[in-house]
Amino acid sequence: MPGFGTLCDDFDDGVLDPAVWSQSYGDPLEAGGRLRVPCTTGYAGARTASVYTLAWSQISARVYPPAAGGASTAACTLLVLTDAGGTDAGFLVDRAQNAMGLYLRVGYADGGALFPTYDPVAHAWLRLREDGGTLHWEASPDDRTWTVLRTAASPAWVGHTDLSLLFEAHRDAGADDFAELASLNISRPGGLRPLQRGLAGPGPNPRTTSTVKGA
Repeated sequence: MPGFGTLCDDFDDGVLDPAVWSQSYGDPLEAGGRLRVPCTTGYAGARTASVYTLAWSQISARVYPPAAGGASTAACTLLVLTDAGGTDAGFLVDRAQNAMGLYLRVGYADGGALFPTYDPVAHAWLRLREDGGTLHWEASPDDRTWTVLRTAASPAWVGHTDLSLLFEAHRDAGADDFAELASLNISRPGGLRPLQRGLAGPGPNPRTTSTVKGA
């Protein structure tokens, strides 16, 4: 099975690949070279097929969180999901609370989660990387110089071959908006350049509750 580093998408053809993003819900789309996910009081997300492994691999992307827009929480999440609900790892960005969450969860809980103040410049690019038994949560202003925000021992599931990637958005109130993702595992000059392979996956999986909080 492919590593997440082979999942490369520049979102520039205006069509969200239904084979790659086969478990999406809430009408995500491509617009202007970005993956766009609605941010409303409902739930929407772009989720890949469950065909990847995180061992010795990574996800990295330019992340554009939704505006606060009068909400007390207006967040997007970028998570690697296992087949066990609430067992995952990745990032949450909440512009309304001006905060990030760095998660490695089991059963929707993480006693070691970190919550740094969100900096739209320093945290413009986000990367979750597994390297030799250690997970790294990293951020960059330019996809060249990366800062480690958190590390943790890799759980056994990083080597599973049925993982998926989710980019989800939700707000509790305020004006409808959207979150966007760009340059998924596509580096600027001088950055890490992962390989690319053909991908396929199962059919759609609609949701009415948050993957972050649980059904």
